Amino acid sequence: MRDGRPLKIVVIGDGMVGKTCLLMTYVRKAFPEQYIPTVFENYSGSVHVGGEEVAFELWDTAGQEEYSHLRPLTYSNVDVIILCFSLIRQPSFDNVESKWLKEINDSADLRNKPFILVGTMSDYRAETSKLGIAPVISHDKGRRLAKSVGAVGYLECSAKLNSGVKEVFNMAIQCGLDNRVNKPKKHRCTLL
Repeated sequence: MRDGRPLKIVVIGDGMVGKTCLLMTYVRKAFPEQYIPTVFENYSGSVHVGGEEVAFELWDTAGQEEYSHLRPLTYSNVDVIILCFSLIRQPSFDNVESKWLKEINDSADLRNKPFILVGTMSDYRAETSKLGIAPVISHDKGRRLAKSVGAVGYLECSAKLNSGVKEVFNMAIQCGLDNRVNKPKKHRCTLL
């Protein structure tokens, strides 16, 4: 690793938007069938990027308000943030700006760190489409929000179907590496 420590990726967002499922599907290659609220959890691993082995740590956080005082304990030395909302829960989408962006900007540890906006539960949105019901959050609406809040990328995924999961972490790892190498004042990755 370029500076000797693992790349640190923290996952934030409202409770019950699928943060833990996203992480577990990526790390364990299995979708957890039961909901267990997270207080604090982390996972370690490594991947090869450009012929180099990159160690990383994934930090899961509790989105519930009663744990808001604990979340900052996970924020030191963060390289990149994955900010999640549910594609089928409008309040979680609204909270990206009203709650989570504020938390990022209010934290000296997170301010000026690159973050990726991730819409979760895309499988449910596809189901509503089959039923002729308009999606709660469209792909275009998610992309527009990502651009307006300064996210370095926008992706959608389904942990249940393991669709788009690897892409989320590939982008996060690349953004984290770019952040370490390029250290300019603003976000460094490109919105895809």
